[in-house]
Amino acid sequence: MIIPPLAAHGHLAVTEPELVEWGERFGRAVTPPLLVTLTGELGAGKTTLVRAICRGYGVQDDVTSPTFTLVHEYAATRSPVYHIDLYRVAGPADLTNLGWDEILNDEALVMVEWPERAGGRVPREHVPINLQHLPDDPGRRLLYAGGHV
Repeated sequence: MIIPPLAAHGHLAVTEPELVEWGERFGRAVTPPLLVTLTGELGAGKTTLVRAICRGYGVQDDVTSPTFTLVHEYAATRSPVYHIDLYRVAGPADLTNLGWDEILNDEALVMVEWPERAGGRVPREHVPINLQHLPDDPGRRLLYAGGHV
């Protein structure tokens, strides 16, 4: 599991370019199957981080937010990549119609924004990432990665 370098407790205050750089390194380092969950308030940088992870993983397509379609699938040389946004999902029962179980059983990199809406259907084995605004520094985000969330 990759934890931000030099982070004392698994977190690091980062600018957007630093967040993108970290995401690209993370994307280059991971191997499928892998589930990554991303939490944080609106505008915290979740989709920016997903774009960077995808770029590092080898996705050539333009990565966009699946807020309205809920799931985007991208091709990469190592495996498919699924980007899921559960913001508009009412709860765990709605996941069946998204193909949740099939996606999680695929040999893929799966990144889920708003995973708390999936309730108990998020497998125990996943990499949690949390992004938070820094109230006193709007140009930076606090990045928590791995088991420290």
